[in-house]
Amino acid sequence: MKTINDFNFNNKKALIRVDFNVPLDTDFKVTDSTRISAARPTIIKVLEDGGSCILMSHLGRPKGVQNEFSLQHIVKSVEEIIGVEVLFAGNCIGNEAQEKAEALQPGQVLLLENLRFHDEEKQGDENFARELSKLGDIYVNDAFGTAHRAHASTTVVAQFFTNNKFFGELLAKEIESIDKVLNNSEKPVLAVLGGAKVSSKITVIENILDKVDHLIIGGGMTFTFVKAQGGSVGDSICEDDKMELALNILKKAEAKGVNIHLPVDVIAANAFSNDADTQVLDVTEIPEGWQGLDAGPKTLEIFHNVVQESKTILWNGPLGVFEMKNFSNGTISLGNSIAEATKNGTFSLVGGGDSVAAVKQFGFENKVSYVSTGGGAMLESLEGKTLPGIAAILA
Repeated sequence: MKTINDFNFNNKKALIRVDFNVPLDTDFKVTDSTRISAARPTIIKVLEDGGSCILMSHLGRPKGVQNEFSLQHIVKSVEEIIGVEVLFAGNCIGNEAQEKAEALQPGQVLLLENLRFHDEEKQGDENFARELSKLGDIYVNDAFGTAHRAHASTTVVAQFFTNNKFFGELLAKEIESIDKVLNNSEKPVLAVLGGAKVSSKITVIENILDKVDHLIIGGGMTFTFVKAQGGSVGDSICEDDKMELALNILKKAEAKGVNIHLPVDVIAANAFSNDADTQVLDVTEIPEGWQGLDAGPKTLEIFHNVVQESKTILWNGPLGVFEMKNFSNGTISLGNSIAEATKNGTFSLVGGGDSVAAVKQFGFENKVSYVSTGGGAMLESLEGKTLPGIAAILA
């Protein structure tokens, strides 16, 4: 794997695909700069070598040119995080981009306007990619969050840099972390899969059954498995059409010697509301009018013990409706358990939108080994797919 650490960027212009798709408030201020901070090491490496950076990214899902999605809004935040003045081009191709890129001096940074102001970006248009390629001497992909998209800037542009394409530090770390869990893990290996639906995690479960020793299933997915085995789940979220699939997963796991751990009790509520009445119930005995919204105390004790025994942990998805304070305890408790195991030498990887949001919300970011920046890309990696953005650098 060729990373930026294998190259000296002295007097070179690095065209870097970053993922600056960050949330903005109504005043167009960045509300979470994690993704910008994540790209900082790659940018600084190029600048310290004596090179310059041309940064390209998308922001949101614009339909044509829309001011609210302009990357001009984030220039100040990027400057604050990397500690260098950031120049801006009002288009990502064309005369202005070309002239500003050509005039760039070593140590300078140029941010291009939103790639998705051009439909050709998502279409993977070769001519558009060729125009982008003219801006730099070297291509660096550091955007794991878009590595599963075969877009012009993430995949197609790489073909114009035959021997001058590299993985940025962030993308390299993402690949190494996932590989560590799936292929080079210290046993026992535990995967924690939460979230609402079995259907969204089927291929992940099927792919990791050969890699893990323990599988904790939590969140809304729980109830499809419980009902499939004859339990009563009341009004809990349940995919009736996936019950046979759930039973097949249990059979496959048993055949492969994988221990599956499902909740044994839940915090049930009489409405989907933080103010609802609650009670602790056996997960198989939830009456009509009640729904499971978080893992119960016995469950958390069992899960804690499984976590402490594990040497490698993948966490993807919360254990309950953590957005509501009264149903956040399960997810917080799991976070504490994983943090404790990590402190004792376990490698822990957290990935997937909701679990990353929970880790940030409850302050576990620096208490686990690695927090992935890519939701969809992370899931596709766990499904065993080769991501086009990664394949393009390796080609």
